[in-house]
Amino acid sequence: MFIIGNFIKAVAIILHYVLSFYMWIVIARAILSWVNPDPYNPIVRFIHNVTEPVLYRIRAKIPVNFGGIDFSPIIVILGVIFLQNFVVNSLLRLSTTFM
Repeated sequence: MFIIGNFIKAVAIILHYVLSFYMWIVIARAILSWVNPDPYNPIVRFIHNVTEPVLYRIRAKIPVNFGGIDFSPIIVILGVIFLQNFVVNSLLRLSTTFM
């Protein structure tokens, strides 16, 4: 049974790192929106292509643009923090029951 526990723990740790990486990408996207970056830069295009599907869905469902300020990155960051605290911690706790 310890193999299942180790597997669940590994999934939780990988999910934690993926969510943290995505949160930093969303933060970079918000910072890039303050400046005028080169749209043909591969890094800028990568950040835009990775974050736009999630941000677009939030903008479509919730009008989070008040006074020209886009609050959708804040909602995504709060969602990532929620997932880290709820899902990752639940998986880590579950993994200890199998060990």
